[in-house]
Amino acid sequence: MNNLDLKKFNFHILIIDDDEKIRLLLKKFLENNEFRVSDAESTEEAKKIMESLIFDLLVVDIMMPGQNGLDFLKEIRKTSQMPVLMLTAMSDPEDRLDGLEIGADDYMTKPFEPRELLLRIQNILKRFTSNVIETTKNDETKFGPFSFNIKSSNLYKDSVPVHLTTSEQKLLSCFCKSPNQSFTREDIKNELGGNIENRSIDVAIARIRRKIEIDQRYPIYLQTVRGVGWMLQTHSDKIT
Repeated sequence: MNNLDLKKFNFHILIIDDDEKIRLLLKKFLENNEFRVSDAESTEEAKKIMESLIFDLLVVDIMMPGQNGLDFLKEIRKTSQMPVLMLTAMSDPEDRLDGLEIGADDYMTKPFEPRELLLRIQNILKRFTSNVIETTKNDETKFGPFSFNIKSSNLYKDSVPVHLTTSEQKLLSCFCKSPNQSFTREDIKNELGGNIENRSIDVAIARIRRKIEIDQRYPIYLQTVRGVGWMLQTHSDKIT
């Protein structure tokens, strides 16, 4: 799994730091390394962003006005195991231990080299993605209240069967075999044998979204990846 190519997963990172200079520096650096990146200057702003977007990893500063990073992490860990890397200007080992005990995946002390941050993020995402891939080896992909059995092509919501047409089954199976990975139209055509029109792909995706999304205008699971295609997000990490 060390050779896992992270680029094809199109990971989305949220940076939360009240220091604008650090936010913009990290945003540009990570985007140059082919990550999608959003940023927020406070945990309150981050929560609003997370109501409509799903992220694969959070980079969170501890010392911020209002709710600090540790309290924010406590809130997240009540409902989500999304990877979190903490940033701090404090060198006290107790602060580092507090974050790790709450559930931080890693810790960095300011100032730091952006390249080291990149390596730590890559290592966290490799571990997380490996766990997802191990889950799919059991022929079942889970996302929110849904589970899709790859062998039988059956979809369930809270263990209750959800009816899918044959074309919907084939398309959803394609996404479920490689969750959190973006697919272009050509990728989908290759997976499905090539004999499928663009319009048919669009229609099947729209129909699947009607069955799995709360609001099709803001899909949580079957997401559009701008300029690329689509991907199935298997972890919906919203704060409630």
